[in-house]
Amino acid sequence: MSKVSVERGLHLEAFLEMLSAERGAARNTLDAYERDLRDFSAFLATRGKSQIEATARDIRDYLEYIAAQGLSASTAARRLSAIRQFHGFLFADGVRKDDPCGSIEGPRRARPLPKTLTVEEVDGLLAASRLAADGRTQEEAVLAYKRARLVCLMEVLYATGLRVSELVGLPLSAVRGDERFLSVSGKGGRERLVPLSETARLAIDTYLPLRTQRLGDKTSPWLFPSRGRQGHLTRHRFAQLLKDLSIAAGLDPSRVSPHTLRHAFASHLLANGADLRAVQQMLGHADISTTQIYTHVLDERLKDLVETHHPLAKKGKLS
Repeated sequence: MSKVSVERGLHLEAFLEMLSAERGAARNTLDAYERDLRDFSAFLATRGKSQIEATARDIRDYLEYIAAQGLSASTAARRLSAIRQFHGFLFADGVRKDDPCGSIEGPRRARPLPKTLTVEEVDGLLAASRLAADGRTQEEAVLAYKRARLVCLMEVLYATGLRVSELVGLPLSAVRGDERFLSVSGKGGRERLVPLSETARLAIDTYLPLRTQRLGDKTSPWLFPSRGRQGHLTRHRFAQLLKDLSIAAGLDPSRVSPHTLRHAFASHLLANGADLRAVQQMLGHADISTTQIYTHVLDERLKDLVETHHPLAKKGKLS
């Protein structure tokens, strides 16, 4: 490896360390930044350049290149954001004397409405998980444990709207003590308390003794332990379980994901009169503008309210 290649790698490593130490970026976020920046570096390498030598023209050409590959505007915007931040870091550290991103405009993108499920569809998923838990034809303890774990995962997810990484990575300590609330460590290490529904608390109470029995004389700090490298149930495995559950509930599995249920949690709360700020806090959004993607639900609720209760609407005069 050449000295230049080593120096390039050191700059990227220093940038990622800064994101982790100063901004509290999660491992998944750091991995995404690294992938995006390495992709841009590979593009520059075809021109015999490094990130340190990149020009505004190179960045514009790269955006045209990934657009020609059929990548979405949101992907292009994410990659441009990584490039902006990296070059801002290089400029601030004196590695570069200029920032080539200053004149670059990001790709325009429409903000899509979140994919979600109806209350009836979520009820079907929860019912399917409970049906699996009530099976008595199997006597193995491992099946009883897995069934109770699935119910617990589903009830807690829909009751709290947690990110899937937050759900599978819940520490056991999060549900000890006052189980009316769940203690969650979210993005950037921000702590928040999320209220638990009665059915979610019952699911936890049913699951915990089986968890203890399953572990035997072993211990684990995780609520949903696993033998894998991470020590807890993975996001990928839970997504697989959810796909199987959606088929059992008669739903199209392509419409069901952990993030869909997070959207359903927020949409259903707002549709039933919850305050936007309260939903923001429960979702763990740092900025309410992120939560405002759900305001389409509020618009529909207000429209229904006017059409139902306005005196002119009752007389058929309100259009």
